[in-house]
Amino acid sequence: MNNAIANWWRSQRFKFAMRSGDLRNTNKILQEIQKSGASLSWEEKLFRDKQQIESGLQESNRELASLKRRFLEASKQQNHQLNDFLLSPDLAFIDHINKVFQIVDHDEHKIQVTGIDQQIFDSFESGLVEYLEEEFNKFSQQKVASQLKESLEDLNSLKIGKDPDYNFGFTAYVYFMKYFLENTYALYLAWFFIYKQGLLPTKINILDIAAGPATAAYSLALFFQSCSRFFDLPQAHISYYSLEKQDGFQYRGLQFWRKYIEQRMQHINTYFRFVTNDLFDEDFQYKNLPKEFFEFIVISHCFFSDNDKRLASNDIYKKIFAHALKMNGYVLLIVQDKKLFRAFGIRQSEDEDQEKEIVNKFIEELDLELVWYKYLTSTGLRTPLTLSEFAKLAQEKLPHQFHISLLLKKYAMQKYDNSYTLDDYVILAKKKVKILYNKLQCK
Repeated sequence: MNNAIANWWRSQRFKFAMRSGDLRNTNKILQEIQKSGASLSWEEKLFRDKQQIESGLQESNRELASLKRRFLEASKQQNHQLNDFLLSPDLAFIDHINKVFQIVDHDEHKIQVTGIDQQIFDSFESGLVEYLEEEFNKFSQQKVASQLKESLEDLNSLKIGKDPDYNFGFTAYVYFMKYFLENTYALYLAWFFIYKQGLLPTKINILDIAAGPATAAYSLALFFQSCSRFFDLPQAHISYYSLEKQDGFQYRGLQFWRKYIEQRMQHINTYFRFVTNDLFDEDFQYKNLPKEFFEFIVISHCFFSDNDKRLASNDIYKKIFAHALKMNGYVLLIVQDKKLFRAFGIRQSEDEDQEKEIVNKFIEELDLELVWYKYLTSTGLRTPLTLSEFAKLAQEKLPHQFHISLLLKKYAMQKYDNSYTLDDYVILAKKKVKILYNKLQCK
């Protein structure tokens, strides 16, 4: 009887303490009840369960806080060296680029560009033509014409949404003539936007996937050349790793680099590593790439129209990002507007919300986290112009490729002048934070 009275009295004290909000005393009395061996009332069970849940939550929060601290410490440690080499944005230089490229921000993401730094690109273009003329002079004019024809037919399949083979004898030369300048132009602007946000180091390790003739390296070198005209540029060190299926692209790219870049840009030290390999071959080993070595991984226009190829390439890309990208590194993606929207079966429109949704889906498929994106357009529109409308715009408002156009008219019977045009999404992304946390936890 005394035990029953004692148990009843403890329960009454428990109720009073709980209802008065005295949690410390409530916990103390609950422990007394549990030690006595008495059965718990529904209120006492409910309070016990609530305390256990809150205790578990607090423990989870402590573990998460610990992981965050460890992540930040690791990130700061890696960032310390990188920050010593980051270029500080120079307002006068930024104003110059905005002016000569005639950059207009139509909204947060749509950027119209109708100009160019003529001094930089005119010299570069004439140097390219000089190199190509020297190469063509090694062959008979008849052979040049026939080889150019089959290579042109292959690359022109891009216009009808097909993926070229890129395996003809003059493919690298045709790429130089038809696409190299324009792609360098787009990547130059991508480096500018990265620089503008204070994210561009002068000591940089780059992995260029489906690198072609090293377009990412050329565009960065030209951008550094532009910088050097406005402020004292620290000695730049570029470790450039080219991953490309066609060795002809790599060989010709290195040839032209030695002829043009090395002679003019003494402030850039470049270490090249060329790996000729097919990413989609079963023998390709992504783990042979340097582990967590690259500040930037670049993929420019290597996104497939065929859905099966696109998904297969995404799987490879994700493995490369997870293995080779530094914890604080970035992935730079350049994708043509039509390919981006076609991949998701959506017709391009002026709907900015739809565009954001498509870009986020694209990034999600690659297991990345979006930092920012820009839609670079020559027209100022997201929807395409008709061919006649675009031809008129190109003729009247866009910078022309005078030197390369003469070469195309001479060797490829082209009847019009090439212009620098843009219809690309420039996307900067990074590893997802959750991947980093999981990695820290495993350690």
